[in-house]
Amino acid sequence: MKNNHSQKTTQSQKNIVVLVSGSGSNLQAILDACDSNMIDASVKAVFSNKAEAFGLERAKNAGVAARSVNPKDFDSREAFDHELMIQIDTYQPDLIVLAGYMRILSSEFVRHYAGKMVNIHPSLLPKYPGLHTHQRAIDAKDKEHGTSVHFVTEELDGGPVILQAKVPVFEDDDAELLAGRVLTQEHAIYPMVCKWFAEDRLSMVDGQAVLDGKVLGKHGYAEE
Repeated sequence: MKNNHSQKTTQSQKNIVVLVSGSGSNLQAILDACDSNMIDASVKAVFSNKAEAFGLERAKNAGVAARSVNPKDFDSREAFDHELMIQIDTYQPDLIVLAGYMRILSSEFVRHYAGKMVNIHPSLLPKYPGLHTHQRAIDAKDKEHGTSVHFVTEELDGGPVILQAKVPVFEDDDAELLAGRVLTQEHAIYPMVCKWFAEDRLSMVDGQAVLDGKVLGKHGYAEE
């Protein structure tokens, strides 16, 4: 019986494709979590819009297909995204993970992967969409800051939040110190969300994040 179960698990294992623009430390956390079987899925490919992105090296080191597509080879964002979709789809992804992917996505791309694309954003959404989140939290004299994993919709950093992690903001913090504290939390919560998705516990229904059959609140799971 045991062999049948393991065969079933392998057959149902999800395929993940990760998009990166830089170092890919969140990618590494996900690769490690797949490797240790925390996530019942496998990263099939890593794509980047930058050939020199260290995330591609992480993929190669893990024996994962590493692909770069240069936006400069295309006349428009839509043409670039269309080609990217064609290449991604050869890996039959169940989940698209944006891990420090620094391009704004076209509507076609977002719609194509609706409900199966997630992003991590370094703020407690809906606070501070966009860039320079750590400095903005410091400038606002916030007592806490953090990070959010959310489904991707056509609204920039506006999709339904799945999970957040909070960190304190100290008086002598600068953006770099705060970013480091937030990144540590990102490495914990992003694999957790991928695990939920791989186990068919997580979905997006009618523009809302649903976990274990329950609609999540504005700040995601374990909302206070």
